[in-house]
Amino acid sequence: MLEAGDAAPAVSAPNQHGETVELTFDEPTVVYFYPKDFTGGCTIQANDFQDHLPEFQEAGVHVYGVSLDDVESHADFAEEEGVSFDLLADTEGEVAAAFGVPTDEGYTDRLTFLLDDGEVVATYDPELADPSGHAREVLEDARGQVAAD
Repeated sequence: MLEAGDAAPAVSAPNQHGETVELTFDEPTVVYFYPKDFTGGCTIQANDFQDHLPEFQEAGVHVYGVSLDDVESHADFAEEEGVSFDLLADTEGEVAAAFGVPTDEGYTDRLTFLLDDGEVVATYDPELADPSGHAREVLEDARGQVAAD
């Protein structure tokens, strides 16, 4: 798994609209990996990031969710949950592999990365905490990163 100080990988994947999104991480960006659309913790986490999305945007921080689900699943999940940030469909696990995120039986581990200036700034393991408070923690660190730039 990538750690703070590691170079950020250049990755691309389709979002819930079927559009290819290319990530270069030149600007503050949060990439969070989650196991599966429509599951309890993943829904809580997506809603938490969506609830704080205006604050991330105000701070100039991009947010992306990534799972091994396909575009159609992401589209349904985003519509049902009101998610307006990009959910990337990593059906082959290439984005997860680039970040060193383990995959097993169609699921990724739940891990989050804060990236900026082409490198990993911080990593988070929300499995160790309540997923409903995870976005706030990442937001505070992202604001600190933006202020340091």
